[in-house]
Amino acid sequence: MNKISIKKIPKKILVIKPSSLGDIVHSLPFLNAVKDAFPSAEIHWVVAKGLDGLLENHPMVKKLWVINKDQWKNLKKIKETAIEIKGLFKKLEDESYDLAIDLQGLLRSGILTYATRASVRVGFKEAREGSRLFYTHKVKGGREIHAVDRYLKIASAVGCEIEDVKFPMPLIKESENVKKLKEDIGDYAVLVPGARWKTKRWLPANFGKLASMLDIKTVIVGSSSDTEIAKGIEFCSGGKALSIAGKTDIKELISIIRGAGYVITNDSGPMHIAAAFGIPVVAIFGPTNPVRTGPYGRNHIIVKSNIECAPCYKKNCKSVKCMGDVSVEKVYEAVMSIC
Repeated sequence: MNKISIKKIPKKILVIKPSSLGDIVHSLPFLNAVKDAFPSAEIHWVVAKGLDGLLENHPMVKKLWVINKDQWKNLKKIKETAIEIKGLFKKLEDESYDLAIDLQGLLRSGILTYATRASVRVGFKEAREGSRLFYTHKVKGGREIHAVDRYLKIASAVGCEIEDVKFPMPLIKESENVKKLKEDIGDYAVLVPGARWKTKRWLPANFGKLASMLDIKTVIVGSSSDTEIAKGIEFCSGGKALSIAGKTDIKELISIIRGAGYVITNDSGPMHIAAAFGIPVVAIFGPTNPVRTGPYGRNHIIVKSNIECAPCYKKNCKSVKCMGDVSVEKVYEAVMSIC
């Protein structure tokens, strides 16, 4: 890989990786490598509203730029958005960054990278939506490679050592609600039945049946949109599963996952949090590729069907046979092998 020539040691670095939850977790080894290489540098991070809790008060991140990217898509608020973006551009330029790195690779993130006016602006050669036009240097990341290793390619290009992969998760004080839950339930596993794509979701009835077969209680986590799914799992579990879906913020979610014996999950953000803590994961995959987005590291098991059309990366599918073919018994066997 061609190294990027940086004429002076950067004093201030901006990382642009607004979303999603799993992608930000994947970026943490990159953050660790950059901080090791430039320990005196001040690192700032552009993150989407709602995900800032993952990086808030992180000892390696001096400042967060929280953007409401979902509002930016609302044409009814285009005037307010234009004013907000203009002000953000001015503030980013005033920071006088030495190095700006776009890990997102979309038009919006490319423009933010350019707005810094940093002398070195780095992104991927494969970046989409024309975002690579805004970089001074481009790094080939590749497609059939795990996201963690892809981000580390940029770290290596700017002079960082990447052999020792670490996930510097934030130190989070447990809330009273989480403490009480852990005291009441004892040992537990975590179920993650949600996913951004419907095609990535294993049937709730399957999660419920699986929970009824396990020898410890399970805690169902998820967003408010997962509450109905979670209720169905509770019902099917015969009292073995407890839903807290929609009842936790991101910091409480991290605390719950950190205390789990193991995690059973679809391809989702919480899956990557568990992997970052080194907690054993049984991950059910269908339309997506675990080579790219599976749980990183050892002690994890991928359960998937051998259907020829997978991975198809489709968000919509009439049959979703790839997920339907994964039996409860097959997942149960995987769980028993890591317990």
